[in-house]
Amino acid sequence: MNKRLLTLTVNERVEQHAVADNALLLDVLRDTLGLTGTMQGCDGGECGACTVLVDDQPQLACLTLAATCAGRRIETIEHLTRNGRMSLLQQAFHEHLGTQCGYCTPGMVMAAEALLRRVPQPSDAQIRDGLAGNLCRCTGYVKIIESVRAAAGVAR
Repeated sequence: MNKRLLTLTVNERVEQHAVADNALLLDVLRDTLGLTGTMQGCDGGECGACTVLVDDQPQLACLTLAATCAGRRIETIEHLTRNGRMSLLQQAFHEHLGTQCGYCTPGMVMAAEALLRRVPQPSDAQIRDGLAGNLCRCTGYVKIIESVRAAAGVAR
């Protein structure tokens, strides 16, 4: 197995690690960097639980080779919390019951974060489209959409 010294910028921290050429971003985040907020779900790019932001775009960490992220900006769910305080989006998910078991929540929140950066006040259709790659087995998505809408300050 070939390894390379990989420089990654994760959550505004630049770090170097010896990483296997075939290492997935998900494994590097969880096992090497200890950022376990990014969830391992289906391992096939179907559920969205491992969604992170790479240069502000949602990306599935279970399908992304870590080596392809050199020189790019990676953000995980841990990055949204500042000084021990939840972001407005995380707070909205909490207050509007956008979580049930919570397993899909980090991926949902990161996909919603990417959407809100692009479209600060999205319509419900835009919210659904922005979250289309993320599955939740516990909810009917109503509370999730309400959570994103609340974070955007969009009244209905």
